[in-house]
Amino acid sequence: MTDYKEEQTNEIEALESIYPDEFEILETDPHHKFKISVKSEGSEPYAELHVDPAEITLLFEYTSTYPDEPPVMEVLPVENIEDEELEGLRTDLLSQCEENLGMVMVFTLVSYSLEWLTNHMESIARSAKEELERKKLEQEEAERKKFEGTRVSVETFLAWKAKFDAEMAALRCDDKDDEKNKKLTGRELFMRDKTLNESDLSFLGEGESEVTVDESLFQDLDDLDLEDDDDIDEDYVPGMEEELSD
Repeated sequence: MTDYKEEQTNEIEALESIYPDEFEILETDPHHKFKISVKSEGSEPYAELHVDPAEITLLFEYTSTYPDEPPVMEVLPVENIEDEELEGLRTDLLSQCEENLGMVMVFTLVSYSLEWLTNHMESIARSAKEELERKKLEQEEAERKKFEGTRVSVETFLAWKAKFDAEMAALRCDDKDDEKNKKLTGRELFMRDKTLNESDLSFLGEGESEVTVDESLFQDLDDLDLEDDDDIDEDYVPGMEEELSD
């Protein structure tokens, strides 16, 4: 006959030794009820990926015939994991219980939970890393396209050329309208009207004909008493005659 009480007590002592910080007894009567904290572990913290370790709590309560029947068990989320994410683990643990009937199984269940939780969080971390890499590639591609510009084909060039010609034609029409509405300066009129140049040339041409001089304007010049330059004594000094007469 199996001594269930002894097997349960021996397992409790072993669990306390294996999980000194994670194990906690909640009740002992009529059966042992205890909890064990399980925290995911990995080779990297994934802090740069914003994926922190997850933690759950496993609640166990022995039955009177454990381990020939499974313990009463609960899986509770503690940190960085949602309750619905644990449905898969609960299902797997029930299967583990069926496979280990007749043997103490809490250590096996805790070990399986630790492995499952670690794999689950690593999967989340990988997905987060892949998403970051995807966004990084998209950003690099966008930056590359900025410098690469638009690839030109015959169709795209013809479309651009038609648009460019239409814009230039519109600008020329606007310039013509501005010129019509603009009041020209005298210089602009002169430069634009060639007949003004011809009229100036014809005026200059008229100046080549004989010019008549009115001699009456100079008839009084004979009455002026103008001395010949030869009669002027270059050595003459005013006042010298008076001094000599004295």
